[in-house]
Amino acid sequence: MKKTLSLIFCVLALLSSMNVNAQTADFNVVPRPASIIPNAKSEAFVLNAQTVIVCEKNKASKRNARFLQQYIAERTGLNLVIKTKAPASNFIQLEVHSYMPYINNADAYVLNSDERHIDIQGVTDAGVFYGIQTLRKALPHIGKVIGARTAPKTNDVVIPAVSIQDSPRFAYRGGHLDTSRHYVTTDSIRRFIDMLALHNINRFHWHITDDQGWRLEIKKYPRLVEVGSKRSETVIGHNSGVYDGKPYGGYYTQKECKELVKYAEERNIVIVPEIDMPGHMLGALAAYPELGCTGGPYDVWTIWGVSEDVLCAGNDKTLKFIDDVLDEVVKIFPSEYIHVGGDECPKTRWKTCPKCQARIKANGLEAKDGHTAEERLQSYVIRHAEAHLASLGRKMIGWDETLEGGLAEGATVMSWRGEAGGIEAAKQHHDVIMTPNSYLYFDYYQSLDTKNEPDAIGGYLPLDRVYSYEPVPDALLKQNLGEYIIGVQANCWTEYMPTYSQMEYMELPRMAALADIQWTARDTKDYADFCRRTINLLKVYDEQGYNYARHIFDVQPTFTTDTDSHCIVAELNTVDDAQVRYTLDGSPVHSGSTIYHDPLEIRENAQLRFAAFRPGLRHVNSAAPQILMSHAGSKDITFSKATAQRIVLLQEPNDRYTYNGALNLVDGVLGNTTNFGSGQWIGFTNNDLEALVDLGSEQEISSISINTLVGKGDWIFDARDFTLSIPADSTVTFESLASASFQQIASEQYPAMKEKDADGIFTHSLSFEPVKTRYIKVRMTSEHALPEWHGGRGKPGFLFVDEIIVK
Repeated sequence: MKKTLSLIFCVLALLSSMNVNAQTADFNVVPRPASIIPNAKSEAFVLNAQTVIVCEKNKASKRNARFLQQYIAERTGLNLVIKTKAPASNFIQLEVHSYMPYINNADAYVLNSDERHIDIQGVTDAGVFYGIQTLRKALPHIGKVIGARTAPKTNDVVIPAVSIQDSPRFAYRGGHLDTSRHYVTTDSIRRFIDMLALHNINRFHWHITDDQGWRLEIKKYPRLVEVGSKRSETVIGHNSGVYDGKPYGGYYTQKECKELVKYAEERNIVIVPEIDMPGHMLGALAAYPELGCTGGPYDVWTIWGVSEDVLCAGNDKTLKFIDDVLDEVVKIFPSEYIHVGGDECPKTRWKTCPKCQARIKANGLEAKDGHTAEERLQSYVIRHAEAHLASLGRKMIGWDETLEGGLAEGATVMSWRGEAGGIEAAKQHHDVIMTPNSYLYFDYYQSLDTKNEPDAIGGYLPLDRVYSYEPVPDALLKQNLGEYIIGVQANCWTEYMPTYSQMEYMELPRMAALADIQWTARDTKDYADFCRRTINLLKVYDEQGYNYARHIFDVQPTFTTDTDSHCIVAELNTVDDAQVRYTLDGSPVHSGSTIYHDPLEIRENAQLRFAAFRPGLRHVNSAAPQILMSHAGSKDITFSKATAQRIVLLQEPNDRYTYNGALNLVDGVLGNTTNFGSGQWIGFTNNDLEALVDLGSEQEISSISINTLVGKGDWIFDARDFTLSIPADSTVTFESLASASFQQIASEQYPAMKEKDADGIFTHSLSFEPVKTRYIKVRMTSEHALPEWHGGRGKPGFLFVDEIIVK
């Protein structure tokens, strides 16, 4: 009885100490902590106006305390006092313990809370900082929104009694921003750094020089910013040939960069600068034309893409230039790593440059081991940069092209063209940072509704695809080489982002998915759980005034091609189980449309429209809440005799553009976007489209069509021929079809594309006298060697195709 009364009195005392409006913290944050264990033996902690932040007397601990003080004020409106001596209770303790036997990670922390206090401990100040970030994101939003006029409330917050042990999976957790294509202010850079800190990201890869502008002051070469930072105008759109006529420029002084380095360091972020070489150097060549193979004159580029004018690798002045620039760079940026680029360096000029050819001959750089002489010359330049950095006590990072011609000793590879470069580097026992464009290029579209999105380079990377990325390939795990994957990074290239606000929009909330990839263990992924955690994180975005994409609130449709039941199955889900309504006849969806309950089995032509409906705020003159409708989605399904039928590919598509593989061609969705990365198309290179289709039963057919996508600048060319065949033996089975003999029914040949031929979507059709067959063989040949007029001359082009329509 006494114990019961004691418990009741404790509860009453707790309740009386709390504001009646108290809300509860939720430690299911982004990134998700490794272990959250409720402490059933303790009561909850109540954060209130009397709570004190207690730190150690050193500078770093006091800085962490000020961050926590700031974050709590932003989230709750509570303005807490910082002290270096703990009271008897009601305090948050920040502590560094250099030895914690159960922690073996410099960024690890533990967070324990009970009715008396909250204790955040780390092996380092960085660990304490990440514990602070977890507490920050766990707090409910009851303070003011930055920039809003409403006064902050001072509600109490209930902090559940928990024990958290947490540490990141990867030591290198990177976020990249390109300020060469479009310059942003140092205040915007600080804002970006704060965004990285919120997501526990500890490396800022700063792409600061390129063809479109050199933006870093180098005192020994003043013309780099006097001339190289300025372009006369900028192309409008995707190299349209139309220009804005406005001079463009901007650069960062060394003083500004050092200030940014300090700002980042205070938030446990290291700035990794990139001086891209030997390509992407028109900014430098415009200022110092003697560094190029032709001697110029050169102009800072006003278009996007890859210029054939690069540093002259045979010129001793070039090597001196590289050394001098790196000497100044390392004095500005104390980062262990310096990025030297090494990507997309055309060898056109080097092939005809006497100095470059002399360098090749003098150093025995002839073609060898599958590498051309010019590739080995690039390796020579990169190795020179690596050796100079090593002499300065630094390490080199380069893009995966640095593998070509032989990798420099001690170099770290950043794998962007898929994972192949990273896998190869790991096999050579080099450290690797994974940043594949097919998962982690944040300049790609976030939605297929590109008409309602800001302009982007192309591609399609929705939140769920980013989250699905696993950085350590199975191929490396099988060989016990996973340890060479030391980090993960997402990149934001800014050709089509003229403002920092747009850069922010392209980053968020995909940066949240990146944070979970970088921090959490391989086997703990759960996308639905991630989305729920991200919804809470968006409240922090709102507090900070971040510009973020809101597609997470839209209906998330999935379409499955069921070749057994010969239908397209549509599932319409939302992150929060909101009500979904739909129509099938193309009419706009509204609050009276059919409510979605179960997956839809579509067996005929349909124009599916759908949206989520959620209750909003009550209107001042209405007792009923308003109903808010999400962005309306759509999907048109077109049936032909091939739709939802069995299909196999005899030749494999490119692994970067496989998506749903053969089923892409019979899913009822016609490729209708020029975005080759949308998932609507599948792409072949070196191989051809060669497919076998089972029509389900013997059918009379008289025509077939396939769409192709052409974008010559992206090496995507039209087909060279199109052929339809049927089995010579009508008794053949689908299982034996691959080895069967076929007779050709119809075929067309297409000429090689010319430079002025249009890009776009083209429909190729074959009509013929009706024939009866159950099985068909479809073949389209890709362009195996790009024409002489193209920058990729002689190399294989891509063939992008979609939807086999049989009638």
